[in-house]
Amino acid sequence: MKHPHILRLLFALSFLFSAYTKFVAPGYFEITLMDQGIASSRELAAHLTRFFIGLEFALGVLLFFPYYTKKVVLFSIGLLGVFSLHLAYLFFLGDNENCGCFGEMISMNPAQSLLKNAILLSVAFWLYFKKEKETQSKPIYLVFAAIIVASMWLFLPLQGKDAQKFNAFTSFVGEGRVDLSKGEVLVAVFNLDCEHCQEAATALGQLIDEQQLPPIYVLYFQEGSTSVSEFETITQTNFPHTFIDTDTFFNLIGASPPRVYYLKHGEGQQTWDHDIKEALRRHFSNR
Repeated sequence: MKHPHILRLLFALSFLFSAYTKFVAPGYFEITLMDQGIASSRELAAHLTRFFIGLEFALGVLLFFPYYTKKVVLFSIGLLGVFSLHLAYLFFLGDNENCGCFGEMISMNPAQSLLKNAILLSVAFWLYFKKEKETQSKPIYLVFAAIIVASMWLFLPLQGKDAQKFNAFTSFVGEGRVDLSKGEVLVAVFNLDCEHCQEAATALGQLIDEQQLPPIYVLYFQEGSTSVSEFETITQTNFPHTFIDTDTFFNLIGASPPRVYYLKHGEGQQTWDHDIKEALRRHFSNR
């Protein structure tokens, strides 16, 4: 190839694109890290997500300049190698879910991502052996790369479990305008295709008939083909609801859906992820 720098720039773009797909929906990648056993908590997953996004951005930027190509490519080979070992592990476990390499923008299972990594590794090895020995050093680029990594915590501020902004949800189908910062309310976060969410919604409907509960509002996330009417038929419920996007959904749930919030004057008092019916019965038994 007469112009190896073109291949270097394409290699750089692959890292920048990978970082961008995670940057626009960090919540999805956080959940992926937890599902794959890489992070034991949402807090750790959030920090790892910001580190990986910043690292990929930094590698992409460094590859655009010819000063540290061999070192950056060698590091990239090691990074891709580690990721590939993890993907191979997931593949042999029979995991066929989106691995999160390109966030939710491009869904890839472990086998597909391994093929993608094999192509990137072949490019990386070619670049490494074709690149002449580097004699120039530009420390400013390394400093800039470190700043890029550190800046991810600024551009993607961490959210605590009690810092969710429910005031953004002001209109619900079936009721119209709703002020969630007023009085006591329960806010349920459901994935329409999730069987556990359907079970939780059914339990909430049954509990309403048994005892007095605060008003219940539902934030639905639609991932597949199940519609609200089908969900309501399955669960025999008809809650006021609105839809949320992917990133909001993954920022509002715990490790997996469903989740029910108890808000009092807009402040989160408690959340429940498991045995929701019994937990609510106990909590509101004295009402």
